[in-house]
Amino acid sequence: MARIGTADLVIVANRLPVDRMTNPDGTLGWRRSPGGLVSALEPVMRANDGAWIGWPGGDDGELEPFVDDGLQLVPVALSPDEIEEFYEGFSNGTLWPLYHDVVAKPEFHREWFDSYVRVNERFARKAAEVASENATVWIQDYQMQLVPQMLRELRPDLRIGFYLHIPFPPAELFQQLPWRRQVLEGLLGADLVGFQLPGAAQNFIRLVRQRVGHKTHRDTVYLPDGRTVKAAAFPISIDAKNFEDLARTEAVDRRAKAIREALGNPAKIFLGIDRLDYTKGIHARLRAFSELIRDGQFDVEDAVFVQVATPSRERVEQYRILRDDIDRLVGRINGDLGRIGRPAISYLHSSYPREEMAALYKAADVMVVTPYRDGMNLVAKEYVACRYEGDGALVLSEFAGAAEELRQAWLVNPYDINGMKQALLQAYEADPKDIARRMKAMRKTVIEKDVAHWAARFLDELAATRPDHGKSVRPARRS
Repeated sequence: MARIGTADLVIVANRLPVDRMTNPDGTLGWRRSPGGLVSALEPVMRANDGAWIGWPGGDDGELEPFVDDGLQLVPVALSPDEIEEFYEGFSNGTLWPLYHDVVAKPEFHREWFDSYVRVNERFARKAAEVASENATVWIQDYQMQLVPQMLRELRPDLRIGFYLHIPFPPAELFQQLPWRRQVLEGLLGADLVGFQLPGAAQNFIRLVRQRVGHKTHRDTVYLPDGRTVKAAAFPISIDAKNFEDLARTEAVDRRAKAIREALGNPAKIFLGIDRLDYTKGIHARLRAFSELIRDGQFDVEDAVFVQVATPSRERVEQYRILRDDIDRLVGRINGDLGRIGRPAISYLHSSYPREEMAALYKAADVMVVTPYRDGMNLVAKEYVACRYEGDGALVLSEFAGAAEELRQAWLVNPYDINGMKQALLQAYEADPKDIARRMKAMRKTVIEKDVAHWAARFLDELAATRPDHGKSVRPARRS
């Protein structure tokens, strides 16, 4: 057995929850990454002397484990070839498009999968070293799908959970993957496999029965060695209180007013905030908005669309092509429909801190979230959390996981441009009482089912899946 470490709870993720930064004095340091996952897991990690294993970004070579703000962080290095083949290749050139309904065509290269196996083995070995006896290990997302079984073979004493943050596709798509059985068997190393939606868990159970041949019943897989694996839905969320508190600050309120002023105080501001990714449906939504102006439904004096597209995977060819396509579309729309000082689309290809995001959410009258496929889409929930006055309309793709919970949004099929135009117009013209009724219901959902609720539900279910196991994860300490 591998050397047993000291952490009773180990998080295994592709990335560490910190980014490299240069301090004012020129020394290198670490800055906490934005995102709800670390916010959710930090309290429970502190309560359990937890450790987080992940790639620190870049190709700096091996780094020693270190402590940042009281969190034990364990870096795993990737070589330049592994960044290209494991990360940009198999993870984001094969699995990402395949799992997102083949919005872009996935590529299948044997050398990419070989790199994926090697990197997953490295993460599994590191987790085996760091985890204490009978510890809980929680493995995150599509880059790490082989780790559960690899870790199970190294450390059968562990309680192992896995959570997939992106969609899990139906059999018709998943079966295209040449390494489909290896991925399914990798996930079956976990005691509990979590998904965003019930349909994804059912897809997994069906594929295991058909492709691996194990007996299944409802949400449970029965393995020949007597072990069981449960697959269930745990919809992820955000730190809703944190976003609301931020939106209520005087600085964010001032900035929201300044944004409206800078845009010429239009009657309505439409807002899209996305990673620049082909799954997000940015092109289609901007076309729909521009056609409403062209059709005379509203004027550039009345409405503006602010689209924030955060840079993403810029070394990957498909993403460079997408960026150029969006640039050209925005230029054409503004050239055809805009006026001096009044562009139809205000396009920002940049990333922003949470304070600026909260100000944008607060400034926007209509939030437009129209991905072709999304595991959840937390932007929709962030917008709702920031609308503490109960106003603001949400136009939401029915193919985002968030649509299962935020049923009061204006739900659209992002492939249907005419349908999207109709929803945008309805949100634009909606009665304030209707908007308030919808927002009140959505806020109740987002506040009650926040990211801490998500983490607690998963870890409680994992503990119940192997109740005879030994150590249980202690709940986060109440302040």
